[in-house]
Parts: sequence; C-alpha cells; structure tokens
Amino acid sequence: MEIILKEDIIGLGYKNDIVNVKNGYGRNYLIPTGKGVIASPAAKKQLAENLKQQAAKIAAKKAEAEKRAAQFDGVEVVIPAKVSATGVTYGSVNAAIVAEELAKKGLEVDRKIITMRDIKKVGTYEATIHFFKEVEVKLPVTVVAENQPEPKAEEVAETPAEAPVAEAEETPVAEEEAPAAE
Repeated sequence: MEIILKEDIIGLGYKNDIVNVKNGYGRNYLIPTGKGVIASPAAKKQLAENLKQQAAKIAAKKAEAEKRAAQFDGVEVVIPAKVSATGVTYGSVNAAIVAEELAKKGLEVDRKIITMRDIKKVGTYEATIHFFKEVEVKLPVTVVAENQPEPKAEEVAETPAEAPVAEAEETPVAEEEAPAAE
C-alpha cells in the first residue's frame, strides 16, 4: 500500500515521502492517526503542487538543519555507567540518555530524532541524529565504567583459610536442625 507521509517517521520516511507499507500498518495506524494518507493519483498531483509552492520553505528548513548539524562536528559523548565485573552495564544506554548528555553540553536535541541500538557493554558506539531528510550526523558514544571493580585476589587468598573453620561451625548446627525438621 502506498502512503504519503504527513510527518517525519524515523525508520520509515520523511514528510511528503511516498512509501510502501503493509496494508494493516497503513490502515490501522498511519491513516487514523493522521500521519499519512493513501497515495491516490489525485493526492500525488496535490503533493507535487504543494512541493512546488513550498520549495523555498523546504530549502530554508534544510539550511537550518545543516546549521544545527554543524554544531555537532567533533562532539563526542562519554557516558559513565555502572557496570559489572564482566563489563556489562546495569540497565542500558539509550537515545534518551544520549540526549541528556548532549543537553549537559548545551546541545539540545530531541531524543526521538536519535537512532541507535541500546548499549549494554562498555565500549565505543555510534548514534545517528536525523535533522532533516538528507542531513544526518554520526555521533560517537563512548560508555565507560563508573565503578571500577577492584581485584579480588586478596579475598580469594583469605577465603580458603577461613572456609574450613566456617564449615566446621555450621555442620553441627545443620545436623541439630535436621532431626527437628523431620
């Protein structure tokens, strides 16, 4: 089913694009919510006429998007996250967290125009910020460990010496409780 989009939908297309979608997605979501209309021949003619009339506005929006994208040249986001001993984060780093970190740097971006996979490990990743149809910025995102786990070599050395004493003390208690439970 061909649909003319009435607004930008990340992952599908931009405003005034003609896209092919599954019938159910078009009929049950895009058309009822006003995010798209059926691309009939009459609607396509009207779209072409509107695009001719709005060419100057579209060029101005694109220039504004390019100006905003230029602000992100050389910007890198470093996000401290709590991690386990294996380097896996507790929770995940997503677009909302990246938008918050950018806001701390004075760069306001709506989290909805940032696309990335949820990050669950320490490392360097890439997020894409979609400003306009052909204006996108690749933003490096580095996740670092907030809490560096300390080596447990000392604890391992002490544990075998203490373990037999602890087991000897616990064993009689366990035997006393077992008959009472039966």
